[in-house]
Amino acid sequence: MAPFLVLFLAGVVSASRGDREPVYRDCVTVCDQNNCTGFRLRDFRAQQPLYMRLTGWTCLDDCRYKCMWYTVSLYLKEGHEVPQFHGKWPFSRFLFFQEPASALASFLNGVASLLMLFRYRSSVPSSCQMYRTCLAFSMVSVNAWFWSTIFHTRDTALTEKMDYFCASSVILHSIYLCCMSA
Repeated sequence: MAPFLVLFLAGVVSASRGDREPVYRDCVTVCDQNNCTGFRLRDFRAQQPLYMRLTGWTCLDDCRYKCMWYTVSLYLKEGHEVPQFHGKWPFSRFLFFQEPASALASFLNGVASLLMLFRYRSSVPSSCQMYRTCLAFSMVSVNAWFWSTIFHTRDTALTEKMDYFCASSVILHSIYLCCMSA
């Protein structure tokens, strides 16, 4: 019964409200046709800042970003709540950062985890029973914060999967650490 329920709900949650909005879809289609083909695509690439190119922002990504904010402005003008797009709330892009505050918070958490790793290695003798287990947990945590920073900087299918997989590995390693220390 449960698999059928999941399959039934899969169609219901296939897109965010903003993604389903005809104004947004039409805007993306028109923008893509007008800016992302032929000579106009070359113009887009020529005008695109280097940091945007290096982080993989495409013309279609730019269209989606601009159309998201166009749709949000219409929603606000009509007195409606701001919808989600692509499963996320709209954030203002800063340089190439999709979610600047989240990327900064993840980066700072990663730095804190790295500093604690160095502190742990310098203050705890390697002969301690749980030394390697705790060391591995620290490295798993640093890796998770690294991928979280990358994901919040540039959301792609790969960075999303790495963020979630690495966050899950921290949780699993935490459970393992609790069981080993009990």
